Amino acid sequence: MPRRSTDLWLFLIVTFGLSWLFALPVWLTGSPLGSPSLVVTAAVMMFTPTLGVLAVRMYGRRRGEPGTTWREWAGRTGLTLGERRGRTAALFALAWFGVPLLVVVAIALSAALGLFGLDLDGFSLFRQSLEQAAPGRPLPSSPEALVAVQIALAVFLAPLVNVIPAFGEEWGWRGWLLPRLMPLGTWRAILVSGVIWGAWHAPLTLRGYNYPELGAWAAPFFVVFCVAFGALLGWLRLRSGSVWPAAVGHGALNASGTLILLVADAAHPPNLVVAGITGLVGSALVAVLSLLLFTRAPVRLAVPAPN
Repeated sequence: MPRRSTDLWLFLIVTFGLSWLFALPVWLTGSPLGSPSLVVTAAVMMFTPTLGVLAVRMYGRRRGEPGTTWREWAGRTGLTLGERRGRTAALFALAWFGVPLLVVVAIALSAALGLFGLDLDGFSLFRQSLEQAAPGRPLPSSPEALVAVQIALAVFLAPLVNVIPAFGEEWGWRGWLLPRLMPLGTWRAILVSGVIWGAWHAPLTLRGYNYPELGAWAAPFFVVFCVAFGALLGWLRLRSGSVWPAAVGHGALNASGTLILLVADAAHPPNLVVAGITGLVGSALVAVLSLLLFTRAPVRLAVPAPN
């Protein structure tokens, strides 16, 4: 088997295998969505693509195969800031604040289409979630202030905090895998890497993660969003030559993706299958934006695919 094919299969086996291994306790215990064990499992799973990258590197070194130095390999997998550091810094900032803006646009568009009700006066769905989380306890006298704090944290602080776990995924998906697939052509590489990324979530999405209404059908449905959002992250990676803008964009999504639940009306709550950034509305919005970015600001792979 050619070395490049062996590397790809090794990466996928390690990444997918460890993800299922780490998620096994969740399946054996039947942990419900939102439980602490499931949250911890999701966080640990995020580092399996990085372990896959390291496994490929160690495999090559153990076989004594000639390769690049660590510095060169780090550049090829996106650990550096790319050829143009100023552009990378600008894309880092764009990802940090642009992704939450996309989330807000998806919320506004979903509300305009009548897919859920906005409640910017009473924040009734948020109040309801507080009551369910702590039954019998008095509600905050000013939920508006609490909502404002959560939104501020999601936009200004959480994306930076989330960069580390997001990097655990992005070094694998956009840092190593996407350049490796580029010989297929840009769009095929984006499609294939997005499908792989979505399928990797199966240990959680088969339990309804992100779309509780769908049950196990959440797994194939989430692939649609991963292809769309993966295209945006892929553009950031290829445009900058660095994985860091993609990592902060991923972190920003994890920080702000559930903002719709703060501003919704309890009498007309959102169906997350269609509404919000991870619903069909958000997937379509991100897909259109990604298409515009690839068309208006073409990318090129500035470094060879990693060995």
